[in-house]
Amino acid sequence: MKTILIVGGGAAGLSAGIFAQLNGYRAVICEKGNTAGGCLSCWEREGYHIDNCIHWLIGTNKNTNMYKTWSKVGALDNTEIHCNSRLYTSNHGNESLSLSRDIEKFQNDMLSLSPRDEREIKSFIKAIKTLEGYFGIAGDNHDESITGKKMLSKLPILLKYLNLSLEDLARRFHHPVIKDFIVSFMPEGFGALGLIFTAANYCGDNAGLPVGGSAVIAENLKKHYLSLGGTIEYGKEAVAINREGRKVVSVSFADGTEMSADYYIMTLDPSVVFSELTDCPMPSELAKAYKKLKRFSAVQCAFGCDVPSLPFEGEQTLYIPEELRSILPGHHVNLRYEGHEESYSPEGKSLLQAMIYCSEETAVSFIETDKKGREEYLKKKTEIAQTLSELIVKQFPFLEGKMHFIDVWTPATYKRFVGTQIGSFMSFAFPKRRMPKELNCRVDSLDNLVLAGQWLQMPGGLPIAVNSGRNAVTEIVGTLDKTSALINNS
Repeated sequence: MKTILIVGGGAAGLSAGIFAQLNGYRAVICEKGNTAGGCLSCWEREGYHIDNCIHWLIGTNKNTNMYKTWSKVGALDNTEIHCNSRLYTSNHGNESLSLSRDIEKFQNDMLSLSPRDEREIKSFIKAIKTLEGYFGIAGDNHDESITGKKMLSKLPILLKYLNLSLEDLARRFHHPVIKDFIVSFMPEGFGALGLIFTAANYCGDNAGLPVGGSAVIAENLKKHYLSLGGTIEYGKEAVAINREGRKVVSVSFADGTEMSADYYIMTLDPSVVFSELTDCPMPSELAKAYKKLKRFSAVQCAFGCDVPSLPFEGEQTLYIPEELRSILPGHHVNLRYEGHEESYSPEGKSLLQAMIYCSEETAVSFIETDKKGREEYLKKKTEIAQTLSELIVKQFPFLEGKMHFIDVWTPATYKRFVGTQIGSFMSFAFPKRRMPKELNCRVDSLDNLVLAGQWLQMPGGLPIAVNSGRNAVTEIVGTLDKTSALINNS
């Protein structure tokens, strides 16, 4: 039996391990931490459960290919899916707008706010419904598809938005609430199609929440992998890829050990792989992505609230006043409350999480501050938490004196625990004038090593990572290993 050594035990690594085992290989995952899951990490603080990863999960509609993939890797085994009535709400002054699961309600809410914007609103909704059809989640039962000539005829509806950034799209509307709604939920630099993609999946019943969150998905993936006979080696931080010409012969680890295999899958941030682990050049297509596309991260904070519930579901976005942006590095903060998860907080209390997207430059500044010394870094985190608390209480006055911060994590945290170069938890921003294209997982200068992970397709995320693990094994089985036949990659 041939062996595939997989470096990285996140979603991509676990997926690669599952498909390797399904196809008759012996998979060994090497993970630098003491648990598998990568960005699917969660932790406990003061009796609260903090979920780092899943805000919504693409592929919860049983009519989609992604759902079939989740089933194949066991991610949703014995897992209930919860669906909020709205994904997020944008507040602007005394008015607000929510992305409702009911697309007709979403349209009517916008029309009620701004009859003047009727033409743009209907065009926007039409684009969302068109993309639902492309995904096969349109119609009352979220199971209708647009195919063939009809698909081509509707393509111009989406192409209109391909050339727009979120900021460009917002400028097409007159009402300030709609403008803010459009730009508040995603990082700066995203194209308008990113929001349409999100809305199509959410309104198409394809973006629910697995009950138990990221911890359940990570455990399900790990359990399925181990049940197939795969193994995980913990405490294995890769430090070098050793090769003889075009062939990788082993990987060296920080603990002084070395491991060999027939094939190798690297799931780490490629900017780390090709700058620290090997002298081979990064594949040209991937190198262009790093040069031309923007990366991003976030600063996040968790608050314990001495109230049994909060007056919203899903997420709320709040505008950050300009005078606070030297402390809070963004234009909006996304507040997240998962009231359906009773185990996330002590009885009679609630957990509130806040996230502020930040640019690559800001992410690097957090990492540099952390390097200079813990005292300055901790001071900066405390200042962020205190300022965020004041902003939240201003929006929700009933939380005055009933809220305290539990934890703050930044791009420096992600760099330490996940190992990405600038502390990213996703990959590249999804800009205007570009469609998300999956990059080749092959490394031109190495015959028996392939890449997996969310960096192979913007904007990254859990579904892309899992698909990349499958695709890496497909590349080995179908191209690199001439003696094998793909048997379980349906």
